[in-house]
Amino acid sequence: MTEPRKPAPVTPVLTKTWLSPRSWTLDTYTKLEGYTALPKALKASPEQLVQLVKDSGLRGRGGAGFPAGVKWSFMPPNEDKPHYLVINADEGEPGTCKDIPLMMADPHSLIEGCVIASYAMRAHHCFIYVRGEALHCIRRLNAAVREAYQAGYLGKNILDSGFDLDIVVHPGAGAYICGEETALLDSLEGRRGQPRLKPPFPAAAGLYAAPTTVNNVETIASVPFIVNGGSDWFREMGTEKSPGPKIYSISGHVEKPGQYEAPLGTTLRDLLELAGGMKDGIPLKFWTPGGSSTPMFTAEHLDVPLDFEGAAEAGSMLGTTAVQVFNETVSVPWAVMKWTQFYKHESCGKCTPCREGTYWLTQILERMVAGNGTEADIDTLLDVCDNVLGRSFCALGDGAVSPITSGIQYFRDEFLALCDKQKAAPALAGAQA
Repeated sequence: MTEPRKPAPVTPVLTKTWLSPRSWTLDTYTKLEGYTALPKALKASPEQLVQLVKDSGLRGRGGAGFPAGVKWSFMPPNEDKPHYLVINADEGEPGTCKDIPLMMADPHSLIEGCVIASYAMRAHHCFIYVRGEALHCIRRLNAAVREAYQAGYLGKNILDSGFDLDIVVHPGAGAYICGEETALLDSLEGRRGQPRLKPPFPAAAGLYAAPTTVNNVETIASVPFIVNGGSDWFREMGTEKSPGPKIYSISGHVEKPGQYEAPLGTTLRDLLELAGGMKDGIPLKFWTPGGSSTPMFTAEHLDVPLDFEGAAEAGSMLGTTAVQVFNETVSVPWAVMKWTQFYKHESCGKCTPCREGTYWLTQILERMVAGNGTEADIDTLLDVCDNVLGRSFCALGDGAVSPITSGIQYFRDEFLALCDKQKAAPALAGAQA
């Protein structure tokens, strides 16, 4: 009998300071090699830093996985207009909980990354847009920004380099749509958060119609480590096309839910072992690799590499690595209904496919879960999903249909069972338990 495979030991990178006493303070951060990357970066040219991030293979950690260095290179080299760096910390995807813990435990890694990235893109103003409900996080970030100003890491002539940078922490108002980068920019400008038509892209006309780069918290927090360790060191972790470490948020029916740092390409089997296994020993039924907007997986996908390519090849997306784990007690149609209600509530209403589609999908799913569905409802669901997918203004519409189409793909029998009132009652009771 073969021994069960154990996950390889991981040397923390992004989370290495999290368990230190008062890890969020400047004093602790500097004792643990904090702000040692900044002077190195300021001695290099902006072009060299952009090339370093390109060579590292760092990809956006906010869900899309676009190469960060390539995104930085889109910023124009001239400074006819102000350049802006905007940090997307509006973490609102159901199941995602990596950026807020990072900012709570180690805000200075984000601030140091902001200074380096701003210097590389010739930006002198940086905005950190934080989800409005995260009050403790906003206070802690503001305190860290004040510390950085007092220590000379922000403000005028940073470390006698001649480079100036101001950082503003901006609380949002709790709208999920503002996680979309152009809706976030509209919100920052004081308007209602709604996605913009692209092109123009933010690099050409973003915040205040000036060149802008929008990056995720985890992406920017990785930058100081790349500057210190080098691109080759960064590529030693993860996979060839998806290098580096990643913070995986694990929630749901596991013994120890939380944040786990692991190299990209780690499997759910490994993550479950880190999280203490399935809660109460009840077997796994389905799970999401990147939050509720990514197509769900089943127990058959335990060994799918959780990197950008592996998740896509298996029929889903890596997303924000928000791993939601559900055991056999959960009704799939019920879970799908709850997610769809969220997307209907959070739709900004700007485009018809998403506004009307999420409304009708919610109506049908609520009727089915109540035991009043028909077999024709399944075809109607798929038809509405087909009319939303790829036709909405932003990715919210695509995310709303993913749980429905994947749920029907893997668990069609459960949806069919809801079409028979006698069979529907046990399924609904299990969901409510």
